Amino acid sequence: MNFLLKAATVIDPTSPFHQQTVDILIEDGTITDINTAIDPKNNVKEVQLDNLHVSQGWFDSSVSFGEPGYEERETIDHGLSVAAKSGFTNIALNPNTLPITDTSASVGFLTGKAQNNAVEVHPIGALTVKSEGIDLAELYDMKQAGAIVFGDYKKAIQNPNLLKIALLYTQNFDGLVLSFPQENDIAGKGVMNEEEQSTTLGLKGIPALAEELQVARDLFLLEYTGGRLHIPTISTAKSVALIKEAKAKKIKVSCSTTIHHLTLTDSELTSFNSNYKVLPPLRTQKDVDALLEGIQEGTIDMITSDHQPIDIEHKKVEFDSAKYGTIGLESAFGTLNKILGVEKTISLLTKGKEIFGIGTGIIDKDNKANLSLFNPEGETIFTEDNILSTSKNSAFVGKTVKGVAYGIVANGKMVLK
Repeated sequence: MNFLLKAATVIDPTSPFHQQTVDILIEDGTITDINTAIDPKNNVKEVQLDNLHVSQGWFDSSVSFGEPGYEERETIDHGLSVAAKSGFTNIALNPNTLPITDTSASVGFLTGKAQNNAVEVHPIGALTVKSEGIDLAELYDMKQAGAIVFGDYKKAIQNPNLLKIALLYTQNFDGLVLSFPQENDIAGKGVMNEEEQSTTLGLKGIPALAEELQVARDLFLLEYTGGRLHIPTISTAKSVALIKEAKAKKIKVSCSTTIHHLTLTDSELTSFNSNYKVLPPLRTQKDVDALLEGIQEGTIDMITSDHQPIDIEHKKVEFDSAKYGTIGLESAFGTLNKILGVEKTISLLTKGKEIFGIGTGIIDKDNKANLSLFNPEGETIFTEDNILSTSKNSAFVGKTVKGVAYGIVANGKMVLK
């Protein structure tokens, strides 16, 4: 289908139309004209939205659904609809399914299920067989089948020699290794951040040290082996400092943090609401401030929603027994836009494409249309009515957001909320 976006303000510093309000004509998936005013043709769907802004399509580097194995949490089809209506054109899909995504066949299943969708799915292959941390999975075969990076979701690589071998082996095909930052023996049976709040609430804590020891170890290994390492969802001030120091040495490390770690602290847990039970745990305001500084100075490369649907039977239970995770696609743009402003938000939602080896598309004539549509203005309260996911475990219900995502234009299709 062909589309004409009317009066769209372009947010794309790489585009000659940056900060201009223009009409954008899209025919057969390609931007064929950008001008102050374009007259609609007979076979073109005209789109007019309040205070419409467009940017390069957003990318989320850590998304979980459920299928295969946990369809009650979220199916691929419905999850991709949620992603599109939340403004995301590309997602990296975590391997925490049943079976684990640890073979070329399981990668092919995911890409096949997502075929002909507006949102492009990029599977993350498990680093180890069944994500058990013992033997490396068939990384090269998964790469050939479409996996973009390799990591065991929320499972630390306890064996340092295994990570060393992975970093050496993946250099043969420029692979990117993900290493979840937690030293399990230090974390123990903790369920929240170890600090004053955990003592007050009587809950076992996970100290910041558990993350920082693992980050330091991984950076030492990376410096020794070479290769490329991505540390997902860091949450502490010391982690930021360690990665900043490594980058100053020109070590090839990148990292992300989550939206909830940027905006929420462990003080939320006074309600014992299990939607705030996430991994890594919510930290202190000092950590939040350090993460924000890390974003502004460029130490933190990208931000993820770390979208993880959990069914009510595993979430609405006693805090100690509840599974970790919050959904975040629907609230991602509005939450970030409120604290960072529109241009920084868009930068952080698109920058990960380059690191994860996904093509970017400048908003210009004759380029493929891969666009996120949004309105950056207007503050509202995020409510359960705003949740599109099958699972409702959002840590952002009741929080103020700014702006709204309208949807996307990508792969020759348009999806609007």
